[in-house]
Amino acid sequence: MKIVQAEILTIGDEILYGQITDTNSQWISEQLTSIGIKVIRKTSVGDEGSEMVKAIQEAELRADLIIITGGLGPTSDDLTKPVLTQYFNTRLVLHEEALKDLTAFFERRGRELTEINRQQAYLPASCSIIRNFYGTAPGMWFERNGKVLISMPGVPYEMKAMIREQLILRISSYFNPPVIIHKMIRTSGIGESFLAEKIKQWEDNLPSFIKLAYLPSLEGVRLRLTAITDKVNESATDNQLENEKEKLVNLIDEYIYGYGEENHEQALGKLLIKHKLSISAAESCTGGLISFTITSVPGSSEYFKGSIVSYNNDVKINVLGVKKETLEEYGAVSEATVLQMVEGVQKILKTDIAVATTGIAGPGGGSVEKPVGTIWIAVRIGNKTKTKKLQLGNIRENNMKMTTYAVFNLIRETLREKN
Repeated sequence: MKIVQAEILTIGDEILYGQITDTNSQWISEQLTSIGIKVIRKTSVGDEGSEMVKAIQEAELRADLIIITGGLGPTSDDLTKPVLTQYFNTRLVLHEEALKDLTAFFERRGRELTEINRQQAYLPASCSIIRNFYGTAPGMWFERNGKVLISMPGVPYEMKAMIREQLILRISSYFNPPVIIHKMIRTSGIGESFLAEKIKQWEDNLPSFIKLAYLPSLEGVRLRLTAITDKVNESATDNQLENEKEKLVNLIDEYIYGYGEENHEQALGKLLIKHKLSISAAESCTGGLISFTITSVPGSSEYFKGSIVSYNNDVKINVLGVKKETLEEYGAVSEATVLQMVEGVQKILKTDIAVATTGIAGPGGGSVEKPVGTIWIAVRIGNKTKTKKLQLGNIRENNMKMTTYAVFNLIRETLREKN
């Protein structure tokens, strides 16, 4: 069983300058994995012809499939097409189908096809066209020595359409790759090293063809089980993976919040719908991030009623009903304050569940007694409240995200204890 290996090249100075984020590579990797092709390297190259040639040469030595995005525009700094023309020792020729697509594209928009745009219909003679129905730059498919090089525009929606509508089946048919099967388990509330220790015996006894990966992030630790097989044995391998996954679930069930691509907020939404519970939030240090994250899930209006962002102490006092004496004696960042915040928002918005946060997100504002990253969270279900003190770092954005996920996890833990 031959593993088909791929390399992704992204072209453009703007990527290396950090002016745009390369989201193309991640998406392409997902699509290739879904058809059994393993991505072994991702490389970003600037708008420099010699560097592009060097990167392509190196990729061709390593990979069976090379996918290039970017550098196909009509201006002088778009070098991918002339570089590939030279690389494959061919010449540019007018491609009638590309010209037809270009003409139609400009007519639909009531614009004239200029000469500079007409040049985009010229393609290397040795390639086959990948039609672009959403932009002006066609893609190119080259074959040499059993290997394939594909070049596409860097504009995400143009590139994605080409892969979905024209390339996935073509690539799969050309290479007939094996099947890559993943099983993902998402955990929260336990660190990577503690998790590894807890499942060590199970991990040591995994069949050799099943690989385990630990994927820590601000959300928690994802555990990915992976096996590579052929189409004949796909069902049997999937069953074996599922069996091992169930063994793992039994060991760490208390820490699991979701599976597969399900994120924290999606898992929370399912949990609230299952138990028919409404939720509200009183946010200070998270500044509305909890509410934003919850409502990023379609259908969240079924369980989310609203929030009060009480960033200023006056709002804590005058809206949420936090006592002035509490703030004077214990401070805004305290268990006493977060308790009154969560009780206040639940009373005002009349929800089954209420959550609250107050803390020092940073990078400034800390003290010896309460350093940056000191955060109190609270979850109130019915008339019972559970609080937790977090001691995080000094990166503001990370602290806000980690607090949000800690709140979601505390809801999950509290509901689990209740049931």
